[in-house]
Amino acid sequence: MADAAAGKRVLITGTAGFIGFHLARLLLAEGFRVHGYDGMTDYYDVALKQRRHAMLLQHPQFSADEALLEDQARFDAVADAFRPEVIIHLAAQAGVRYSLENPRAYLDANVIGTFNVMEAARRLQVGHLLMASTSSVYGANEEMPFSETEKADTQLTIYAATKKATESMGHAYAHLWTLPTTMFRFFTVYGPWGRPDLALFKFVDAILEDRPIDIYNHGEMYRDFTYVDDLVRAIRLLIDAVPERPAAGDAVAEGDSLSPVAPFRIVNIGNSEKVRLLDFIEAIEDCLGRKARRNYMPMQMGDVPATWADAGLLQRLTGYRPRTDFRDGIGRFVDWFRDYYGK
Repeated sequence: MADAAAGKRVLITGTAGFIGFHLARLLLAEGFRVHGYDGMTDYYDVALKQRRHAMLLQHPQFSADEALLEDQARFDAVADAFRPEVIIHLAAQAGVRYSLENPRAYLDANVIGTFNVMEAARRLQVGHLLMASTSSVYGANEEMPFSETEKADTQLTIYAATKKATESMGHAYAHLWTLPTTMFRFFTVYGPWGRPDLALFKFVDAILEDRPIDIYNHGEMYRDFTYVDDLVRAIRLLIDAVPERPAAGDAVAEGDSLSPVAPFRIVNIGNSEKVRLLDFIEAIEDCLGRKARRNYMPMQMGDVPATWADAGLLQRLTGYRPRTDFRDGIGRFVDWFRDYYGK
């Protein structure tokens, strides 16, 4: 696999972000040439983003530009100069809860930014465009585990709605321009170098500082926690699973989200394990050796009580399935957090 990757040019948006950083490190280790593009927005601590980029820049096969995706002329110039064979679009305005406060940021970054990426991919005729979506697009769906072939038309936040919009835009571009496109839906990603707005980061920080933690829906929440190393390994393998437009009259295999009219596919990336939030918190307490001060709260507007991935399609396409137990993943995050912040 490393030989096939040698020198292959991959443009990744969001390389100073949590997932983009880990993905870039993995691809560099396998011999890819990686160019990063990141807006360095101040949604959370920019110093953390700068540290991630600084680490990547130590690798001779990594280069980067810092600019907003909404700046189409700048992104086009970067893409034209690098001439990627693959584009992986991870950059986005993240955060379900922040979308209640600043919805326009999601339209600008997620919809306009994604349009600019797709336009560059079309113009450069890249071999594979891979773009991040989210489990939040399943919205009010109640049948679990969530499958890529079920309808997802009941989004509950602007964040989720913008991500569903990018899936629809991606399908249209794949159909119109025969642009091979894979969308992946992430399920509650966590791990070292994680974002400060994510639950694990906030819980660990608060417990170590003896501050209370907010627990929504009185703890009756379930999430499919997916360790970041598992997630980026799945993305790496999906690079090689290039979707092809089915021939006229050919049936799509049962359980495959491949479009009948476009080289376009949606793939869940999750651990396929529904974990109770209170069990997740108890594992954090065990790892830290101290109890949390718990502030039980009602369900927050736009949130959902549970997520749970059917990752069967990912396994059929790549032979791989995320497996990290959440207790092990928490331990690795805590080790990183204590080292990075000296706590």
